[in-house]
Amino acid sequence: MLRIRQLALVARDLEPVVEDLCAVLGVSVCFRDPGVATFGLVNALMPIGHQLLEVVSPNEENTSAGRLLDRQGGDGGYMVILQTDDLARARARAEAGGARVVWELALDDIATVHLHPRDVGGAIVSLDESKNPDDWRWAGPTWRDCVSTDVVRGMRVAEICTDAPAKLAARWSALFGREVEETGEGADWALDGDTRIRFLPASDREGFQGIELDAPGRDRALSIARERGLAVDGDRVTIAGTSFRLRA
Repeated sequence: MLRIRQLALVARDLEPVVEDLCAVLGVSVCFRDPGVATFGLVNALMPIGHQLLEVVSPNEENTSAGRLLDRQGGDGGYMVILQTDDLARARARAEAGGARVVWELALDDIATVHLHPRDVGGAIVSLDESKNPDDWRWAGPTWRDCVSTDVVRGMRVAEICTDAPAKLAARWSALFGREVEETGEGADWALDGDTRIRFLPASDREGFQGIELDAPGRDRALSIARERGLAVDGDRVTIAGTSFRLRA
């Protein structure tokens, strides 16, 4: 198994971004993980179906998240968390392909490794294995109580922009397995759980820039986004420098 389980954004100012996401997407905060203080961060997590959307914000100087904010000139995508059922095998393959582990943690119920973004390309990637695949420690003990699917019920696609979509897609495929399908505008890397990474041509900056959601409440979401003064273009709304495509 390999699927998108959690996606993380980075923001200078955490709370306004969280308020916009909750209002537009009809979600709520299920947990604020004190463990991210290890990285000089504060965060908020919001469930979207069985998946998690996270926003992190630096509260110390000289953090990797702060440096990313500086490089990309503002808020945007931060991390792609892929759930696997065989972390040892996934890690061995990634390391054999030249991806360095920059941080790791093994607990009784979950284990994770973070890979160096320069070795992977496009985003920080975390590989995580939960002892019970349906559980997810990072979301806190009561995250299921916060699930609401009236507006959005799943994150289907993470969009990564790059000057060479096919080349970067092939790199991810080599590191993590699975086939790549080239499309008219880029390349798709299909995963389990009807999730995929989409590699698209970069128009300005490179990196993790978009999320496509299964959104039965799309019209409501777009209406609220307009009321809040957020940028709306067709079925897309931009929050925290990230384009959310709402597919009804």
